[in-house]
Amino acid sequence: MGIKCTKCDNESIIYQKYSGMHLCKKHFVEDAERKIKLTIRKNYNIGRDETIAVALSGGKDSTVLLYVLNKIFGERPDINLVAITIDEGIEGYRSHTIQKSKELADKLGVRHIIRSFAEEYGLTLDELTVRERLHGACSYCGVLRKKLLNKTANEVGATRLAIGHNLDDEAQTILLNHLKGDVSRLVRLDPPRKIEGLTLRAKPLRSIPEKEVALYAIVNELPMDFSECPYAHEAIRGEVRDMLNEFEASHPGTKHSLLSGFQKLVPILAKEYPPEKNKLSECRVCGDLCTEGLCQACKLLGNG
Repeated sequence: MGIKCTKCDNESIIYQKYSGMHLCKKHFVEDAERKIKLTIRKNYNIGRDETIAVALSGGKDSTVLLYVLNKIFGERPDINLVAITIDEGIEGYRSHTIQKSKELADKLGVRHIIRSFAEEYGLTLDELTVRERLHGACSYCGVLRKKLLNKTANEVGATRLAIGHNLDDEAQTILLNHLKGDVSRLVRLDPPRKIEGLTLRAKPLRSIPEKEVALYAIVNELPMDFSECPYAHEAIRGEVRDMLNEFEASHPGTKHSLLSGFQKLVPILAKEYPPEKNKLSECRVCGDLCTEGLCQACKLLGNG
């Protein structure tokens, strides 16, 4: 017999070093869902008659996100969930994750939209990174994927765009921007208000560690792809991830503390770097909102 759950006599499936709790399958699932619901309640005031677009890649995070949101809101007739999958065009990788996305959306009965870089930009990510090597693949992908997600969410009338950023993602992003000294971007990570023309983002998994998201997916037998993007090694984020994981192992709760401290800082930083200072105007090429007359996507694509 293994170690018992802190809350009952069943066998534990996980030890949360940061909380000191051993949890069985039942209490682990309850713990994760409680935290997700609390994050939604505290940060995203979801009202009646909302359409929530969910960025669904087919990986563990977005799969768990759609599954949990459907569990919370699926029975509410006034809440409409729409899954959006972006096909960047990554040979030998994206086709598998798209198939998993289809399986989950079909299983849950959620409307599923697939958009591609090829149809929107005339180039796949693979083709773009071969043609242009001024930036890493992750730079192109991040900007172009975000643009297409927002465009599609606007087209379906979404009031929110939910993305599967977990605690590790949030902690890494916060630390990355600190290391770069990009204070104004820190404010934009957690905007205090909605900006006309941009679908307000929601990150319901932001308090759940990456390993717990993966475990939640496994115990609920969700269709997903665990493979890593072939371009992932190019990102500086990997170095920050390794550093944070070492700190977390030595000092449990480090990632939670980073997020908690960041959330306390945002209201203070927003006074010094108010969104109004970065006045938005239409991109002279594509018409999307941007701060410099030419959006980052059009810059990367060489337009204008």
